[in-house]
Amino acid sequence: MFLAQLKNELWKLFGKKRTYIGFGAFLLAQTAMMLAFKYTRWQSDFEKLLNGNGYLASEFISVLTVSVVMLIPQIMLLMPLYATLIGGDLVAKEAEDGTLRMILSRPISRARLMFVKWSAGIIFAIVLVLMLNLTALGFASLLFPWKGMFVFLPGQAFCVLTAHEGFIRFLMSSSFMAVNASTMVSVAFMFSCFNMKPSAATILALSFLFVSMVMENIPFFDRYEDFFITHHFKCWLLIFRDPAPWPQICQSEIILGAVCATAFIIGAMAFQVRDIKS
Repeated sequence: MFLAQLKNELWKLFGKKRTYIGFGAFLLAQTAMMLAFKYTRWQSDFEKLLNGNGYLASEFISVLTVSVVMLIPQIMLLMPLYATLIGGDLVAKEAEDGTLRMILSRPISRARLMFVKWSAGIIFAIVLVLMLNLTALGFASLLFPWKGMFVFLPGQAFCVLTAHEGFIRFLMSSSFMAVNASTMVSVAFMFSCFNMKPSAATILALSFLFVSMVMENIPFFDRYEDFFITHHFKCWLLIFRDPAPWPQICQSEIILGAVCATAFIIGAMAFQVRDIKS
């Protein structure tokens, strides 16, 4: 019965037009960024960076390098918006439409209903990240060769890898991105379980994430950076360090998993005591 209910939730989720807003935005953003990298000074500046560090640019301006270059701003700016948009809809939208009363008239507990909806949101987050990474690789392969990988982000990542090792690191980073997206969806889901509009749940989740990001970047709070959720979102970039700081990555992944579970528990408890008739 759980799988049948999950299937129904996924049909409802992927049957909404607004579910695909994020997919469309990512496609447009990746197309624009790839063309900008290829036909503006962006590529020449990147080649100077490689040459300045003693590497042959022609060996590292590749599919994997350009894919990561395109992904970094999208993961930081666009993913929180579209992940929380869906998470904020999971419960609040059905309450707004009045369909929750009909659903709860069936012999299913509220906790189980919340778990089904939360699971559907996690699946959406995974699909979103999978599509984002596959399209990044696909678009980049149209204009760039499959060669070595170079990743440089000041203070975050710096590595030069072969194509094989770079692809393995890219796959690992994709799994960490999925955890990030799942955490964003979970936070929005938590707010969605309270008595509020879907837009309010989305705005609150976004505000929580952006306040965390702003406070994390204030020098005074450097000693407390482990307490900010956005600090742990950066673990997908740490995989591109050489060597990769696995203890720090594992710690961040455990914390993000705990945040997902905590958000679900708080949301489910809030919905458990909520009066749907009012």
